[in-house]
Amino acid sequence: MKIAEIQLPEGYRPSEEEEYMCPNQRAFFRRLLLDWEEQLLEEAEKTVTIMTEEKAIFADPTDRASLETDRNFELRTRDRERKLISKIKRTIEAIEENEYGFCEECGVEIGLRRLEARPVTDLCIGCKTAAERQEKVTRITEEVHFES
Repeated sequence: MKIAEIQLPEGYRPSEEEEYMCPNQRAFFRRLLLDWEEQLLEEAEKTVTIMTEEKAIFADPTDRASLETDRNFELRTRDRERKLISKIKRTIEAIEENEYGFCEECGVEIGLRRLEARPVTDLCIGCKTAAERQEKVTRITEEVHFES
């Protein structure tokens, strides 16, 4: 049976009592991701509608600048969400290929609660912490090098 065809019981939540990434768990995370993607697409559609309908004329340049700043912020947010939608799609593919829920670095189980909090995560907490530490070291090294 395909993951997309699984009907989960009302109120289902993955449990540590089940086999890790059993079909029900994968179906749960697939549904979670699809709902998230739908929400992001709805927000993007609202933004497009608002921006195309907005025909404001401002006598005051400050008001115009404020609107442009708000629009730029909104567009940056939507761009981040576009990238997130792409990651959601890749994650759904991983679920369907039974490759979801395991750290891409070390291969250990990521953990149900971590996946519920951030379903697109592909690193366990240990590898994510190490990657962030390395990122911070690299950034500091670049800043020191740049200031020299």
